Parts: sequence; C-alpha cells; structure tokens
Amino acid sequence: MVRIKYKEASGLDVERGRPTKGNKPAKSDLKNLYIKESKSIREVAELLGCSKNMVYRSLKNYNIELRKNIRRSVLHNYKISFLENGINKKGIRGLARELKISESTLRHHMKVRKREI
Repeated sequence: MVRIKYKEASGLDVERGRPTKGNKPAKSDLKNLYIKESKSIREVAELLGCSKNMVYRSLKNYNIELRKNIRRSVLHNYKISFLENGINKKGIRGLARELKISESTLRHHMKVRKREI
C-alpha cells in the first residue's frame, strides 16, 4: 500500500486491483455469443479465454443489454427432432415424465420452437 501512495505522489500511473485475465473481447464476438447463441457470461468467458468480469464490463462498455436472470429450460439441450420422435413414440405425457418436466412446459416449448423454424 505504501508503494502505491509513493508512486501516486511522485506522479506515476498506478494500476490497482488484480491484473485482468485475457484480452478485452470484441463487440462482434460478444454479440454473436451472448445475444445470438444465448450463451451465459461464464460460457462466453471460457470460449474467449478471459474472465467473466471482463465479459461483464465489456457488455456494459459496449451498451449491450444484459439478459434477465432467468433460468433457461433444460429442453433447449435437446434437438427438436428428438423431442418430436419422443412425442410420437411415448406421447406428450410419457416424454414429459421421462424428462421430469410438466406436460404444459413441453407443450409450450414445442409451440415456441416450431414458431422459430
């Protein structure tokens, strides 16, 4: 602490805090991964080789709006073809029980995914 005060008093630039891990991500990379691919801040940080705090600060600097803190459905991990085949073989109720989700969640997810296509 004394060294920092001494350097500041003598007019030298002083870096505070921990050194950052990795380089600042590009705006295009952040838009692609965070917005288009809906990756989490941690996933983006791992892919770009920087810290999650760096990604968070970069999102703020580039005025990219942060998503709400909503838990994403596990159904996004499954391909639409897998879900459709499961519904054809087992029915909505059977597939929902197997995936340990409610029928209404599965119905809503299929409705939304079909609209996207």
